[in-house]
Amino acid sequence: MKDNSEFISAVRLFNDADGSCRFEKGKLPLLKPMNTTTFWLNNKTEEWERVDHPAPRRQYVVTLKGKIRFKVTDGSTFLIEPGVILLAEDVEGKGHSWEIEDGDQWERLYIPLAENAESFFIADSM
Repeated sequence: MKDNSEFISAVRLFNDADGSCRFEKGKLPLLKPMNTTTFWLNNKTEEWERVDHPAPRRQYVVTLKGKIRFKVTDGSTFLIEPGVILLAEDVEGKGHSWEIEDGDQWERLYIPLAENAESFFIADSM
């Protein structure tokens, strides 16, 4: 098994067979070239983003500032903060919601994956 210093923590949002949004914790390898298309920064929040919605595309979301609590279809939640990458792949169905848990602003970087690109996400062992 590889040393954890070769990875960064990640959480993946995905759709299960019935379209519900679920999540799993895991990691992404460091220094792995990833096939992405572009990126942009955001620190503004529209109200529609806080209510249930699917991801608009497969993308990495890198939190620069803020602690955000995400909620999925079954009511389960998880926390995203700087140092944890979100892989949003729940592109169908009801999607997820979130709220800012610490502070009043969420600064983030969106990095969409190229079509059919490998995400390199490795789920934690059960």
